[in-house]
Amino acid sequence: MNEEVLPVMRSKSGGWLHYLANPARFMRVAVPALPWLTVVSVLLCAVGIVWGYQFAPADWEQGDAARIMYVHVPAAWVAMAGYAALAVCSLFSIVWRHPLADIAAEEIGPVGAGFTAVCLVSGSLWGKPMWGAYWVWDARLTSVLILFFLYLGHVALIRAFDNKAHAYRAAAILALAGAVNLPIIVFSVQWWNTLHQGNTISLSGGSKIYVTMLYPLLISTLGFYLAFITMVVARVAAAINERKLAAALLAAALHAAEEERT
Repeated sequence: MNEEVLPVMRSKSGGWLHYLANPARFMRVAVPALPWLTVVSVLLCAVGIVWGYQFAPADWEQGDAARIMYVHVPAAWVAMAGYAALAVCSLFSIVWRHPLADIAAEEIGPVGAGFTAVCLVSGSLWGKPMWGAYWVWDARLTSVLILFFLYLGHVALIRAFDNKAHAYRAAAILALAGAVNLPIIVFSVQWWNTLHQGNTISLSGGSKIYVTMLYPLLISTLGFYLAFITMVVARVAAAINERKLAAALLAAALHAAEEERT
């Protein structure tokens, strides 16, 4: 990125953070990777969902209604991971003042809100045949709804200030404060007596799902994660280009005004 067009982004942190925060380096890596990320994420999502809906066996207890998990579960995991990434970017913004972290946080918000909405809608569709209602004020459902509102609050807060620096600082504080909701989502089914079923997949112990259902679920989950990354990377790259263009137009306008005066 031309330093005459967009000032070099600096901070008081270490050299490796300078390297990660440099928009020019980000663009050199992100732009060529985007087509590959897009193709791979679409393929994985398609394989996982089609495998789950067409070839995986129905659940012995919930029947075909459980097939919605191939969308619901990956969306839920990505929604939580996305907010964790948002909180990390906010920490980098507050502690190290990295402008690229601010841009990433701004672009993660809408994408994370979208995945959370998919999680809530698919969960409601799953809940209707299981519980007899689209929505119950279950601890996990309520905490995920709060997560959705936190995403929306972050998006709205950034747009509520004319001064971008103040907007990023306020949104970062909200994101860090809202991170306390993540362990509540994860452990809600253990801490309270809820209608939502417990964790089926465990990294520390045996999973409670048969492999013919587990494999398409994991493939779909990987596809959802890559889709999230692809969307965020594309939005960050577009935001950097927008700022570069705005800076170039401003410089051109100032140069034209200076020539008129002389």
